[in-house]
This record gives sequence, structure tokens and C-alpha cells, in this order.
Amino acid sequence: MGFHVKLGKDRTAAQNRDEKEQRVREGRTHAALVFADDECLGWCQFGSPEELPEVKSRRLYEKGLTTLPQWRITCFFTGKGLRGRGVADAALGGALAEIARLGGGTVEGYPEETDDRTVSGSFLHTGPMAAFENHGFTRTRPISPHRWVVTRTVAPA
Repeated sequence: MGFHVKLGKDRTAAQNRDEKEQRVREGRTHAALVFADDECLGWCQFGSPEELPEVKSRRLYEKGLTTLPQWRITCFFTGKGLRGRGVADAALGGALAEIARLGGGTVEGYPEETDDRTVSGSFLHTGPMAAFENHGFTRTRPISPHRWVVTRTVAPA
């Protein structure tokens, strides 16, 4: 929920789960899920800036902002024990295919750069830079010491 609404100490995990489920049921959230048979291995959340108005490093993000994108890719999850096996890469590919199906447009992501350091997977919820670069994203501008705005245009399907 952290990209949908500003989270605060007054929100509980149960509230977040309930509100996310409500958004899913109402079609107000998007995600590309990665499955192996019946098991969900992970996902990639995407949506419009209206759907996902919250971004990390907001002050630096807004300082360099010229135009809002049509789409944001904001959050990844890979199940425990599955990191480093291409789940995030597959989820990102699925999100881009769905964005194309929905009309395409400019897409932004906010990945973490890990090339020069070891980072716990729990810090990579905005995605690893390598996955975005594998899918043709270009680094646009840094918004923290290790986080970038990356962009790509997706043609309609």
C-alpha cells in the first residue's frame, strides 16, 4: 500500500491487506504475477501516477520532474528462497506486456543500483537495476545515492 497512500504509524498491517484486497476486487490496482504451476513466485506492481501517487525520495524526484509518465512500476516481490532466479525479470516483462495491452506509453521505474555493494533482498522492493536495463529502460536521473528514475516508452499492443 506504500505506493498507493502515504503510510503512517496509525495504519495496521491488517488495514493495508484489507485495503489492497478491496483495490484488487474493484480493479484499482495492477500487478503482473509470476507462477510456476499453481505457485505464485512473485509479482511486479504497476499503475498510473493517479493509482500510485507515492514515490520514494519524493523531494529529489519532484526536483527533476518535467512530465509525469503514463505508468509507474513501483514494487516487486519475490518469494523467499527464489531471489536471483529471474522472478523479478519475468514479472517486469509481464508488466510491460500488460502496459502494452492497455495502450502503452511512457513508463517509469525507480530501481536500486546494487553493482558496487551487497544489498538485502528486502531493500530491493523497487526492483534491481539489472532487470530494468534488461528490458530496455534508460537511467534518467538519480533520486538517492543508489536509486534512479529509469524510463522507457512502450508501444501499444
